[in-house]
Amino acid sequence: MRERQAQTERLSAREFEAFVAGAGGRLLHAATLLTAEPPGSAPAAERLLVRALARTRADWYRMRGEDPYERTRQELAAHFARTGLRHRRSRGGLLGALTPSERLVLVLRLYEGVAEEQVAAGLGLPVERIRTLHTRALAAVLSRPPAHRSGA
Repeated sequence: MRERQAQTERLSAREFEAFVAGAGGRLLHAATLLTAEPPGSAPAAERLLVRALARTRADWYRMRGEDPYERTRQELAAHFARTGLRHRRSRGGLLGALTPSERLVLVLRLYEGVAEEQVAAGLGLPVERIRTLHTRALAAVLSRPPAHRSGA
């Protein structure tokens, strides 16, 4: 019985490692955009991602058929939404001038391609609020001079 459980755990660990190897880069880029840190030096983004991956790993057995990327992205967004005030200080970059809420909506909508209804449901906000945040964030990014847009 114990041998079977150990074998199942090893298989699960390999599956999770394969998932992280395949999706980790994209998830780290999303986290870096959220924290508005410069690429290559993003300790807050790395902590955010590690926390989301830890939650996904803890639920790995119970996910049966659920998309691990989607689950990790939801964990990433939810944790960022809860701790957004920590990320108010602008660190530069293309999205640095946006509020944490605007960054979150813009990254989910444009970078991740999540439908506004899903973003609204995930964040517990009305769809109209998501549209407002998205429009405001997009206008702010597009109104910046081209030299400042190359930061992300």
